[in-house]
Amino acid sequence: MMIDPKTLADRFPGDFIFGVATASFQIEGATKADGRRPSIWDAFSNMPGRVYQGHNGDIACDHYNRLDEDLDLIKSLGVEAYRFSIAWPRIIPEGTGPVNDKGLDFYDRLVDGLKARGIKAFATLYHWDLPLALMGDGGWTARTTAYAYQRYAKTVIERLGDRLDAVATFNEPWCSVWLSHLYGIHAPGERNMDAALHALHFTNLAHGLGVSTIRDLQPDLPVGIVINPMQVYPGSDSAEDKAAAERAFDFHNGVFFGPIFKGAYPESFLSALGERMPAIEDGDMATISQKTDWWGVNYYTPMRVSDDPDASAEFPATVSARPVSDIKTDIGWEIFPQALGELIRTVNDRYTLPDCYITENGAAYNMGVEDGVVDDQPRLDYIAAHLAVTADLIKEGYPMKGYFAWSLMDNFEWAEGYKMRFGIVHVDYDTQVRTIKKSGHWYKELAGQFPKGNHKAGRRPSHGAP
Repeated sequence: MMIDPKTLADRFPGDFIFGVATASFQIEGATKADGRRPSIWDAFSNMPGRVYQGHNGDIACDHYNRLDEDLDLIKSLGVEAYRFSIAWPRIIPEGTGPVNDKGLDFYDRLVDGLKARGIKAFATLYHWDLPLALMGDGGWTARTTAYAYQRYAKTVIERLGDRLDAVATFNEPWCSVWLSHLYGIHAPGERNMDAALHALHFTNLAHGLGVSTIRDLQPDLPVGIVINPMQVYPGSDSAEDKAAAERAFDFHNGVFFGPIFKGAYPESFLSALGERMPAIEDGDMATISQKTDWWGVNYYTPMRVSDDPDASAEFPATVSARPVSDIKTDIGWEIFPQALGELIRTVNDRYTLPDCYITENGAAYNMGVEDGVVDDQPRLDYIAAHLAVTADLIKEGYPMKGYFAWSLMDNFEWAEGYKMRFGIVHVDYDTQVRTIKKSGHWYKELAGQFPKGNHKAGRRPSHGAP
């Protein structure tokens, strides 16, 4: 049953932002154009067996060459904001060294194009495409990468910061730390706890260095970070499974929320793995825990865990538990909208958090175009259900300020290649024709209930104020 967008809109305040989101490597293509050099994802994609059917980002959605067309598409959807990421390999192609003006020119055109169309610009500085050259120094396992990131952030903000409406330092550090260095599923494909622990601290440090740099250059630019925290459920009511869920919370969430919002790693985590962490130097935690103006939550599916009875199991010593719901998206993720609400309540109970945007939420459904139409009713239902949960949170007093549908259009879905489609706009990868799906038309009608320019938060009135 379709939720009426007008009825749903009535549950949101007039200054709530509706937007769409993408990421540079997933849509831009043009991986060798205008001075761009390889990222770790270019290398990873071209390693046999790493990405579905050897797919890569060389063309993707050809967004780099279709910028104006795609900005017009965003405008046609009636949304107020666009969340995009900036490709470090376009800006400083070797990670350190010369700045590539042609790369900055592209994002100049992007931001100016958004401004000309009355669309707010929410930029993410790092969405996983680390310059490949930095792997020679160890990539994120090296402290030097945090300082290379700081210089990159400075370069971008000096050029674009006066026209951005908000900036995130990182997207989903859980993925670029654990999924990339411990589980081996994402680039650079490491499967090593020690490497992951180094990447963890130096990513957190880079976030803090980025915050201070952005503050110095643009004191009134709202800065935050986008996290994909897990709502962790125990597999049973047993004491062992409940304890496992707590360990999982600390490992998957606390290692980011703790340093950023409390200035400390979780005690359970340090007790188990602290001796294997890199040196935490004087001032690191103060740098990491600088106040942010907002944070973004990316939510798709809950995490369910049970205790791992193997005495030799490494912290957090959990195994996956069975899903409660048998309703899944095409990528196999359990649909459980109430977990979004429980997640926001949980993290706000445990940490003092600023304003929150749902910076990604969406579903993989792979329907194609039939007679010019993409009937993706399940995606529409998914988005509507999670927006209803968001409206409940607002009613309860949580500072939920906006929602960005993931994603604007079908794109390169990392290790899944082009197999999985998350867009509210269909992309024919052979012709690059864009077709707004049923969910996209519904989302357009919802966004249309909110006149652009209503959002009152805007840029911060003074340094450090939320």
